[in-house]
Amino acid sequence: MNSSLLHFSNNPIAISMKGITKHYGSTLALNNVNFECMGGEIHALLGENGAGKSTLMHILAGLSRPDTGEISVNGSVVNLKSPREAREYSIAMVHQHFTLVPAFTVAENLALDLPFKGRFSRYSSRNEASTALAKAAELGWHLDPNAITSSLPVGLQQRVEIVKALSSNASTLIFDEPTAVLSVDEVADLFRVLRTLKSNGTTVILIAHKLAEIMAVADRVTILRKGNNVAETEVSKTDVHQLARWMVYGSDVDTDEEVKISAVKSSSTDTANTVLSGTGITVSGDRGEVAVNSVDISIAKGEIFGIGGVDGNGQLELAECLAGIREYSAGSLLWNGSEFAAGKNPSTGYIPQDRRRDGLAVNLSIVDNLLLDAVRDKTFQNGPFLRKKKLNSLAYTLVQEYDIRTSNPWLPASSLSGGNQQKIVVARALYRNPDLIVAMNPTRGLDIHATEYVHSRLLEARSRGASIVLFSTDIDEIKLLADRAAIISHGSLTNYDLVKSSDEELGMLLGGMGLESGSGK
Repeated sequence: MNSSLLHFSNNPIAISMKGITKHYGSTLALNNVNFECMGGEIHALLGENGAGKSTLMHILAGLSRPDTGEISVNGSVVNLKSPREAREYSIAMVHQHFTLVPAFTVAENLALDLPFKGRFSRYSSRNEASTALAKAAELGWHLDPNAITSSLPVGLQQRVEIVKALSSNASTLIFDEPTAVLSVDEVADLFRVLRTLKSNGTTVILIAHKLAEIMAVADRVTILRKGNNVAETEVSKTDVHQLARWMVYGSDVDTDEEVKISAVKSSSTDTANTVLSGTGITVSGDRGEVAVNSVDISIAKGEIFGIGGVDGNGQLELAECLAGIREYSAGSLLWNGSEFAAGKNPSTGYIPQDRRRDGLAVNLSIVDNLLLDAVRDKTFQNGPFLRKKKLNSLAYTLVQEYDIRTSNPWLPASSLSGGNQQKIVVARALYRNPDLIVAMNPTRGLDIHATEYVHSRLLEARSRGASIVLFSTDIDEIKLLADRAAIISHGSLTNYDLVKSSDEELGMLLGGMGLESGSGK
């Protein structure tokens, strides 16, 4: 539990939102919501996917307008019509999906929103970004101003996003699930920075779903459920069980009722029944570098094999190789003793790590997204024509079976919460009962219920005999689901014992410390 002194109790109210209501068509996203935070505090905003957290903060950041309600900043009522107006009141948002231009350098991204300082001098993005780079240095971060942003690991990209927000001299910073893409060490460093910002008087609003992280870093927490206020309390006066009950059931619930927040592994796997085996697999990255270096791997029928590690150590390239998207340049990969060919032997389901970029066409309808693979299935073809009634019937069945919560399945996928978007990706990957499933961070950014749902689907697939390769940066997820596991570091696999290894040891392994390359068999 957070033991820090709650000095903010005597601080003035920095942000006040009263009676905020927001509709999207017939969907009530926020229902008369109140939210209040003090100057110089870390205030967590907790709730399931679709609870209204991001909608409320988008309104505060000027990205959306409320139907009704009032917003006050430092005691004055304001009308925030755009992010630029929000910045004028020193409010900035660090988005879960970064707003950086991948092809630009770090300096160019930092300079984008800044007014040109020189009236007659030649423009230089590095000069314009100098103040932002200095702020980064004050936080203990070294950012290479000449680095191309797309070449940076995701943790460094997030630092650029944070510094970009700070460069606007924001006194209120909104973080939208910032730990979803970070390793254990990067989370610890982010929390260090949040505490530094707090000590400097910055108000930090943290949209979060990981209860332990809220307990570790937040001063107060507000809980939303289905667009309604549920509770607001000091973190020191609650615990993870109470927060989970509020988040899942609301305020009117028996406090003795336990909330199930984890899946249960099924019985042990016969690892002798190997179906997928690879020897000396080498895979190149997008720039021609060796991303996966002579890896050995074996996976049994009905087994979940976990692979953990910090992003950028070859897991994307290995996952795409196993999913048949990327070719390997050396070694051998066999399925039941025959040369591996994804989609043929075996049938393969792939859950990519970035649902918006790689898993969805967000401007297409929910139905269209569900059917992206099915249209190639001869079952749904009649010569050169598609059997639309049968396809639509499948889509509606998947909406029900995978609990995709929408008022209309013909709405664009962008209208859904992150958890429901992920359910589309999972449904499309699993509905054909594939023999091999490759899942990359399948619950990244999801709340407790959505996480449980995805876990249960993977366990169901395992129980029917599917072989699953689970790539995850979440230690607990690997320990929870995997029958065997390995850490990937610098393109090589190293085993660890799920039972005997402590969380600290696993954290060090995931952070790339004390690793020796070895076999993943």
